[in-house]
This record gives sequence, C-alpha cells and structure tokens, in this order.
Amino acid sequence: MKQFDCCLTIVFPKGLEENMIDHLLEHSELASGFTTYEVEGHGQATVYTSANEQVRGRARKVKMEVVMASEDAQTLIAHFKAALPSPEIAYWIVPINEFGRFA
Repeated sequence: MKQFDCCLTIVFPKGLEENMIDHLLEHSELASGFTTYEVEGHGQATVYTSANEQVRGRARKVKMEVVMASEDAQTLIAHFKAALPSPEIAYWIVPINEFGRFA
C-alpha cells in the first residue's frame, strides 16, 4: 500500500467541476478518494464569469483536496495540465505527517 504523505489541493472555476471530477475518477490508480467543496475566490487574478460575481468581488470556485502519495500527486498534476490547461486552475501540495482511519 502506498504511503499517503501529501495533500494535493486544486482550486478551479465552478464551471469546470464535472470535468475535474471526471478526470480524477479516470485516474483512480493515483487517487483513491477526494473531497470537494464550494469556495469563493478573491484577488487580482480572479476571473469573474457573471455580473453578480463582479459586483460582489468574488468568484464561485470549487476546492478539491486529495490525500495521496507525493509521486502520484506529481503525475496527477501533469495529467491535469495536459488535459485541462487553464490559468484559472491553481494547485498546491503540502506534506502530511500522518494519515489514517479511526477503525
């Protein structure tokens, strides 16, 4: 069994949610599970897709978190970059000291 030693976080526009999830499900050998939730993006690089977002100064985004092996995270990022190249998709990888289940 692979050691889950990092958390890959990807933030992307709400409109790409189904594509991102489908792509991750196609690569289940790299990530056995993940969590998604809606967030709001702020900042100069943020692209607003509606007048409502422009007025509010926030864009609807989805945040995906995947606890996985670091070498698989690099492979998955390469797949995403090739399949869905977009400056609106941001990611980061942080180390995990420990991962487990209560049972």
